[in-house]
Amino acid sequence: MLLPDAVTFSRNVFLPITNVCRNQCRYCGFRRDPTHPEANLMAAEEVAKILDAGKRAGCTEALFTFGEMPEEHSEFREWIEDIGYSSVIDYLIDLCEIAIDYGLLPHSNPGVMDSRDIRRLKPLNASMGLMLETTAAIPAHEGSAGKIPSERIRTIENAGKLRVPFTTGLLIGIGESKEDRVQSLSTIADLHTRYRHIQEVIIQPFAPKPGTGMADSPEPSHQEMMETVSLAREILPDDVAIQVPPNLTGFYDLIRCGASDLGGISPYTIDWINPEAKWPQISELAGKLGGIRLRERLPIYPQYINERWYERGSRLADLIEHYADKEEYRDET
Repeated sequence: MLLPDAVTFSRNVFLPITNVCRNQCRYCGFRRDPTHPEANLMAAEEVAKILDAGKRAGCTEALFTFGEMPEEHSEFREWIEDIGYSSVIDYLIDLCEIAIDYGLLPHSNPGVMDSRDIRRLKPLNASMGLMLETTAAIPAHEGSAGKIPSERIRTIENAGKLRVPFTTGLLIGIGESKEDRVQSLSTIADLHTRYRHIQEVIIQPFAPKPGTGMADSPEPSHQEMMETVSLAREILPDDVAIQVPPNLTGFYDLIRCGASDLGGISPYTIDWINPEAKWPQISELAGKLGGIRLRERLPIYPQYINERWYERGSRLADLIEHYADKEEYRDET
């Protein structure tokens, strides 16, 4: 496969609004029950502080992520009501407004959502995301209502119907087979063929976490990751980018297999899902790409800026158009 002329990334801040989650995935080291001493709900003042620092560090993306439907825990409902909200989505809407105030473009990953919540978030998000992970029913997802494949597919499809630029992906090594990966990628390809909204698909390796049910499970091999990226490039439409996380993979070999994006990289915040894996320095990445150009993009891909998949005349639109250069990448002048 020919190497790409350029590999892209987005400069972001990572904002883990809460680690309380209704799901109980056996591999997750992020999730906490609300009774756990490390359970949290970030205050708006803390979010604003990170946004301010991110803006000064040159970031354009505010990545909002949190446990799925934490209100299913009665303790969390009390927390969110105590700060004046009825749901974490209501709170997220205000946090997205604050991000735009600070000059950052929100990209939200709230988990499974219905059409109403996607419609409410769209005017305030440059893009949104939800990892499909796998279409297979696997032991790692037992007891996790939000990991039923049909529920996740429905959320991705609803985002397509509402013309939301969308990120999804596969989590490799959680008990799925190669045939399951083919089915998962084919499902994503079919959704994109119908709605044209999948801007990128992440191929992410499982990383075992201490204290989890899969702490002793093996990571996928580098060869397995290369084969999966090659498979993704074969199955996915050409206008869907394949993203690989540079803090978790040998990314140069994966670029040779068809990857063309390194995802969000933060100069200020850690990867809260994989805190043991440090981000590479952006200034050092170009030297590791063997002459391939490293190009900064926004959290909304160029084709969706060009086609105006956002509300014209809005504050979000003004911010996207402020940051975009003539080719709809990050204006670096």
